[in-house]
Amino acid sequence: MIEKKFQVESDGNTRLDLFLKKRLPELSRAQIQKAIREGLVLLNDRKARPGQRIRAGDRIELTLTEPGPEDRLEPEPVDFSIIFEDAHIIVLDKPSGLVVHPGAGVKRGTLVHGLLYRYPEMAAVGSAARPGIVHRLDKDTSGVMVVARTPSAYQSLRQQFEERTIHKTYLGLALGRFKMKKGIIDLPLGRHVHHREKISVRTRKPRVAITHYEVLTEFRETTLLALRPVTGRTHQLRVHLSATGHPLVGDTRYGGSSRQKSRYPRLFLHSWKLRLKHPASGREIEFESPLTPELEAILEKEAVLK
Repeated sequence: MIEKKFQVESDGNTRLDLFLKKRLPELSRAQIQKAIREGLVLLNDRKARPGQRIRAGDRIELTLTEPGPEDRLEPEPVDFSIIFEDAHIIVLDKPSGLVVHPGAGVKRGTLVHGLLYRYPEMAAVGSAARPGIVHRLDKDTSGVMVVARTPSAYQSLRQQFEERTIHKTYLGLALGRFKMKKGIIDLPLGRHVHHREKISVRTRKPRVAITHYEVLTEFRETTLLALRPVTGRTHQLRVHLSATGHPLVGDTRYGGSSRQKSRYPRLFLHSWKLRLKHPASGREIEFESPLTPELEAILEKEAVLK
């Protein structure tokens, strides 16, 4: 049983779920909202609502049960490469097709299962459902990721992501050509008004989303871009490019052509560079993941067409 009690001091007029998320970084926002809906969070001795506002002087009590045997993750071998590791962090190269953590319809064979197989001590780092995970890549996105190996590293990395001091650069191949060689896409994102499984600029609950882009190479029908997300919204890069009329090739979900699978066998989105401060030393470090062979092959074909 996990029991937490908080006395609100200077967080007046803040949403309850956001207040708890800030103080319990090991829990996801979805987990917190689920606990509130299930009556496991009391606000001034009464059951609370996820979006309820809190005021200075409010008392909050949260009670969670420890995960049962059926909820615990079983380590299993999963294929991925390590770029760097020490006692505090692990920087890895995630292959396309690998899901980062268990979710709807995916219970086995994720990156988390593979991390626990190689690093059993990570089971106690962060969320029990997502041990060590401080950010994620979409299933079909490849490239560099960082995970935490200790609780202190977890807290440090989470804070860096929240404060947007970690810098990520992706490589993406988009359809068409861009008028400006550099630019900013500033389009709020949220769940699509009709298709809830999709992210869209058409949403009832928009959240700020900002992406910097730079043209690296122009081909006949496509453009290779360096993409630097300022915010970290779900599917942000894919939706931003689609909304500007330049969807990523191979992205059949957000506008990429489904008729050219032989030419674009996978989503062309790769986490290229990651710069952060080391949780222990505070030293700024940067890691890079080269393009995968299948993405290099796509660029070679585009160069021939050029």
